[in-house]
Order: sequence, then structure tokens, then C-alpha cells
Amino acid sequence: MLSINAIKEKLMIRSRKKKEILINIEPLETRVVVLDEGRLDNFHIERAEENRLVGSIFKGKIQNLEDGLQAAFVDIGMQKNAFIHYWDMIPEDAARLEEQEGNRNSARRRRKFSPGEMSKKFPIGSEIVVQVTKDAIGTKGPRVTANLSVPGRYLVMMPGTGLKGISKKIGDAKERVRLKKILARLPIPETIGIIVRTAGSGTRKTSFVRDARTLIEIWKEIDSGMREKPAPCVLYQEPNLAERVVRDYLTEDIDRVFVDDRDAYEMIRKMIAKYSRRSRNWVQLYGGEEPMFDYFDVEKQIESVFRRKVWLKSGAYLIFDETEALVAVDVNTGRHKGGRSAEESILSVNTEAADEVARQLRLRNVGGLVVIDFIDMKSKRDQNVVYKTLKDALREDRARTNVLPISQLGLLEMTRQRFEESVYTTTYVECDYCAGRGRVKSALTMSVALQRRLSAALRKDRKGTHSMKVTVNPAVLDRLRREDEQMLIDMEKKFQGHLTFVSDPHLHMEAFTITNEQTHQVVYSSIESDK
Repeated sequence: MLSINAIKEKLMIRSRKKKEILINIEPLETRVVVLDEGRLDNFHIERAEENRLVGSIFKGKIQNLEDGLQAAFVDIGMQKNAFIHYWDMIPEDAARLEEQEGNRNSARRRRKFSPGEMSKKFPIGSEIVVQVTKDAIGTKGPRVTANLSVPGRYLVMMPGTGLKGISKKIGDAKERVRLKKILARLPIPETIGIIVRTAGSGTRKTSFVRDARTLIEIWKEIDSGMREKPAPCVLYQEPNLAERVVRDYLTEDIDRVFVDDRDAYEMIRKMIAKYSRRSRNWVQLYGGEEPMFDYFDVEKQIESVFRRKVWLKSGAYLIFDETEALVAVDVNTGRHKGGRSAEESILSVNTEAADEVARQLRLRNVGGLVVIDFIDMKSKRDQNVVYKTLKDALREDRARTNVLPISQLGLLEMTRQRFEESVYTTTYVECDYCAGRGRVKSALTMSVALQRRLSAALRKDRKGTHSMKVTVNPAVLDRLRREDEQMLIDMEKKFQGHLTFVSDPHLHMEAFTITNEQTHQVVYSSIESDK
């Protein structure tokens, strides 16, 4: 006979969703996906030639202090200087100490430093140890902080703070008491702070001890570099994508980890064995004939990450438009058949969209400001349901998010913590043809512009030759012949001139040139005018 607890445990195992991690290793690229019941739940990509900075620790030199910005620029040995706020230049404990001594205005993130004050503590050319919190994005350099933290499997080490704590996501009171006792007995120097990660819930003390020893060894190397290496230099570098995923994602709710590269497979098993020999059996080497992502039906799902339009099961769809300033998401009913009433249909589409938006933001690694245009809802109750649905779905996100209620205009505004470039920006380059606009001028628009320029050129031709050669894209020439030929004939008669048209398949859709056939001089070139 099974006990009641045993029966409950079996039922929980059956009801729990199946989660798997797939790690695809290729010479130029590593891809990692987390599958939830076969559905893409997380997607990460890392290129061999790209230098990921987030999490890395540098010894740098102060290059410039901007009192107006309340920030400094630090040379860390990269092409672009790193950016650091004044309040991030003083470690948390130092700021807290000043506050405890009675100077309340010195509270972190609230204090405004007076002109020249920071230059006394950090004169230009002085050294500072910083950690990258946000990668270089677009024209901006990396964001850094002097508050260091190094994550392990179950613990996060914070040198210089001396703080001891437990992740807020571990809610069980008894477990928190147990973890506090373990923390108190760990062989950690007083000058090093330690936080128990969510993955530490239910973990044995021996695993914490191993993790703590590993982190202390890392700190010894960092500390040695701080004293001996000349600035600018790197003191600590985050591991590669495969190692990071195992460290951050391999929790008790993961059933299997599949790897398609033997070297990575052996490395991951050794890495896991440091913490739990039992857990290393979760890792399996994929040896199938077809590519692993094809076998698990992942490639088709990854394609949705790069699409502008994302279809929902109900027939509705989302439109994602990513700009430098923000990401706009538009919700549309599409082929949705509807429910009992229009209100029910709209609520159904919006709640489904809220779940998918949260998932797509994770998959696309979108950061910054996000504006979602849900289908208009008259009922305040329905708006709150959609708002709560999105908030609940975002709990799965490791990035910090801040969501505001739906506004009077029917828009929902939110922010998502940005660490690095989005998957879209990393994978795509700006189109040379449309220059990132996503559209080009139509043949009609080009015909209008061309006729306007031709008319001006013929008027200015004081020598009276009135013989012009026009070079255009074949699509524009087709329009001129089919639709606008009579207008060009009338123009020749009006100015008593002669026009010759030539197509060039290599010419941009929006480009054309007008050349005087007698002098062979270029009268007008849209290519040169764009420059």
C-alpha cells in the first residue's frame, strides 16, 4: 500500500509539465532552447565571433566625469567607454554606511552629487573595478556598476557587501529557516555577501558548500587581478552560453538536457557532477541522423521569433514592430470566429494575446519600453483581467518587468529589463535596399518624382539642346511605358526636347539619373542627393 503522501507525489509528477533543454553546438553559433511540453519557452543564441560582456568584471580607468549627467565614462579596454552612474560607483555597503551615520541624502539612487564632489573621490585617470550590467547597444557603450556579483549554481556571491540573504522567490517559511541555518555555517569571509538562488530550494548543505568554495576561488582570482594587473583589463569573464544555461536553468523541474556535441556533453556532465552526481544523468548526448532541432520540431517554432506577424491558436494575430526607442505590439482579431458576444470575443483574444506577448518578449529578448495595443475593451473588469493575465505570464520571465494598467487610450505600457541586443537585432543587419524602413517607394511615387526633376532639368537647359537620357530601375521603366508614356510625350512637346530612357537592374528602386546627351554631364542624380 502506498502512503497518502506517496500517492500525492505521484500525482504531482504526472500533472507536472514536461520541460527539456536542447543545446545545439555549431562552429559559428550555439543555440539553446527550453521546451515546455514541446512548446518553445526560452530561446538563446550566441555567436563565436561576438564578445558578450554582461556579467564580466573589468579593472578600468576613469576617462571623464559628467556632473550634469551624474555619470562617468570608464575605459575598460573596449572600443566604446563604459557608462556608470555616480550612485553606482560607490558599492552598496559604503552608501548604506553613510546613510546609517546620519546623512540621509546619501541613500543609494537618491543622492545627487554636487559639482566637483565625485572628482575628489575618483579623479580622471584613477582606477575602478566594475561589472557590466548591460551590453553595448546601438551607439551606446556598455553600462557598468561597482556593485559586483558572481552567480554560482545555488548561490550568488557579492564581494564587498557582507550581506546574507535568500531569494524572495523561495516562499516556503520552513525552507527559508533551513536555508538561513545553512548560510550561517558556510565558510564565507565576512567581506563577501551571499544570496541563495531560487535553484537552492531543497538543495543539500554539501551542494552549497561546493558552490561556495568554487565562488571563493573565483573571487581569489579576481582579487589577485585587482592588485597585480594594469588597467584596463578583464578580471572575470562569464562562461559560454551552454555553461550559463546549465547554471541558470537546470532546476528540479527540468526532465532532460539534450546536447548534440560530445565535447560539450562531457563538459556539462562534469560541471553538473560538482553539485549533484545524480543530476548529471539528466544530460543525454543526441545522436540522431536528422538535426536535433528538426527532430524535436523546434526550427519551425524559432522562425516565429523573427516574424513580424505571430498567429494565435484562435485565429487572431500579433504584429511586432521593434524600433530603437520602443517595441510596439498590435493585437488583431484576424480569423477569430468569435464567442457568444462581441465583449466575450474581445476578452478571449486579448487574454490569449497577453500570454503570447509575455512569451514572445522572452523569446525575442526584447528590452526597454513596450507598448501593447489590445483590442478596445469597454469594461473596466475585462481590462483588469487582461492586465492580470499579462502580469501572471511575466512571472516566468527572468528579466525584471514593470507593467502599468491599460490607459484610457486602450494602450498598455510596460518596461522589460534590457541586458543586451534583442535576438532580432543580433541576427539581422539593416537592409541596404530599404535602409531599415521595411518599405521602398512605389513605381508611381518614383514616376512623379522623376517627372518633376525632368521638368526642372528641361527648363534649366539654356543651351536649348533639350536631349536627356534617363536611367531608372526596370520596375520604374515598366511603369513609365505602361501608364505614363503620354505624359512624357507631352513633356517633350512642351519643351521641344527629346527623352531617352534606359533601365539598369542594379539601380536602386528609388534611384535615377538624368544626363545631358550632348555634354554627357549628369544633370541630376538621386544617388548623390541622398548622400
